[in-house]
Amino acid sequence: MQEQVFITETVLRDAHQSLLATRMRTEDMLPICDRLDRVGFWSLEVWGGATFDACLRFLGEDPWERLRKLRAALPNTRLQMLLRGQNLLGYRHYPDDVVEAFIERAAANGIDVFRVFDAMNDLRNLETSIRAIKDQGRHAQGAISYTESPVHTLDTFVEMARELTDMGCDSICVKDMAGLLTPQKAFELFSALRATTPLPLDSHSHDTAGLSALNHLRAIDGGARIIDTAISSLCCGASHAPTETMVIALADTAHDTGLDLALLQEIAAYFREIRRKYQAHESEFTGIDTRVQVNQVPGGMVSNLISQLRDHGALDRLDEVLAEIPRVRADFGYPPLVTPTSQIVGTQAVFNVLSGKRYEHITNETRNYLLGLYGKPKGRVAADLQRLAIGDVLPETGRPADRLSPELPSLRARIGDLASSEEDVLSYALFPDIATRFFEQRSHGKAFPEAPAPIPVDTSAKQRAPNDFHVTVHGETYHIRILGTGISHEAQRPYFVSVDGMPEEVYVEILNGAGAQAEAPATAAQEPSPAPRRRASLAGHVTTFMPATIVEVLVKSGDQVKAGDPVLVTEAMKMESEIHAPIGGRVVAVHVAKGDVVNPDEILIEIE
Repeated sequence: MQEQVFITETVLRDAHQSLLATRMRTEDMLPICDRLDRVGFWSLEVWGGATFDACLRFLGEDPWERLRKLRAALPNTRLQMLLRGQNLLGYRHYPDDVVEAFIERAAANGIDVFRVFDAMNDLRNLETSIRAIKDQGRHAQGAISYTESPVHTLDTFVEMARELTDMGCDSICVKDMAGLLTPQKAFELFSALRATTPLPLDSHSHDTAGLSALNHLRAIDGGARIIDTAISSLCCGASHAPTETMVIALADTAHDTGLDLALLQEIAAYFREIRRKYQAHESEFTGIDTRVQVNQVPGGMVSNLISQLRDHGALDRLDEVLAEIPRVRADFGYPPLVTPTSQIVGTQAVFNVLSGKRYEHITNETRNYLLGLYGKPKGRVAADLQRLAIGDVLPETGRPADRLSPELPSLRARIGDLASSEEDVLSYALFPDIATRFFEQRSHGKAFPEAPAPIPVDTSAKQRAPNDFHVTVHGETYHIRILGTGISHEAQRPYFVSVDGMPEEVYVEILNGAGAQAEAPATAAQEPSPAPRRRASLAGHVTTFMPATIVEVLVKSGDQVKAGDPVLVTEAMKMESEIHAPIGGRVVAVHVAKGDVVNPDEILIEIE
């Protein structure tokens, strides 16, 4: 029986998110859209995931404007986005009014297919999203976050498919974000789902372990009729199986995709050149890594861990962290490792390793997780951890969003005239600090994108600065290679470098000499650097065990505190933590303010 298989192409979202740190700019997408639009994909994934954040944070772009431009450039193709259910595109749960407004605006600006998932596989967190998508007359694709654990069985996923069908989804996706599936498991899973639901089934499997193409073929044998792929120039590793390969594999079979291979090859050639532009954001750790089949840590998560540990001078402890992650995951009740639970589990594992004592430092996100504010895990949370983190407080048992009050009126009031549209208000809802900075830059005509440009290596005797060198700091030697430079903003200029093979971004502010930026403030070179803080030596000295940024100061001089009271909130590795008073007494000095960067063992607050 002839049953065509359809393809969702991920090159404009998941592929470059997986391989190029989500840095592809809209200007590099638009020139190829006419050919992408002619292919006949079932859908093009173009939005959602980390792209929204990256547009505002790194690219100087309005993500809503990107969507509108892509909609205009792709009139004949369904546009798809990835939505984290009640998390939308952020890292916390948002109230229903924000979720409903976001979906309405996303649909109005061009999204046809919403792939909706929840990091906990708690389908209560999808109820509002799916209802809102259907209200807009759009395609709701419910996603099952595939993972493996003692509490995740074939029956678990079959029951989820049944519930997603009853909730009104139009199709179901198995989202194998870590590349854990094997061909046999894919066949068994899709066969069971096919026997459970009449809805179209979509196979989404990252190629971390090199199994994605094989998984798709066996998923098709089991009943999948949509597969996610990436054009060959941005495929494999942490990305997806190559589109052209799957088209060739299915040609002249009952599942022939009917897609034009020559046209796909033209598109691949285009992105092959575009990829060179973003070499500064390439990671050497995006190839095949079968360790994921043991530790279940997705490739992108490994890259983040490497970057974070290097920032803290602890790269040599990566193996310890990779061993700790499964233990933390078990303590947490076996959540799937996908945003935001991957960040919560991964960061807590790093804290456990670096502090030298498990759960001595617990992030606020870990506490919120254990309070049930993200949903209910499939497994049982370790009782001693729960007691340590939240004491006798009973975790939330209802739908987490039911405890949230409407926010849109207060959001509109807070952002005020900086927002020029309802879309701006929603950007502010998701990323208040980042969006505010973007709006301010935009209003002054300074919303600049990063612009990595290759720096030619000058091998002549006149070369004034090296492009490839070693730097030794505190006994640690790093291999530095300068890959590109961006546009100067006021006194600063971004450089894109590789540090031991990992892409990093640094901002250089020239304070004196002939190379100083002409537009730099006149006082910039005259302002002294802040004096280093004194080292903690007394019981009442409040400090932190790892480099961090101050998010909030909770006390002031003269306040009385008890031992264990929170006095600071810090952020490290995108996770917030409370710093507690080591003793009871009176606050006699506060040496930090919001936004300060602090280092281990510095005196931040003094208590007597």
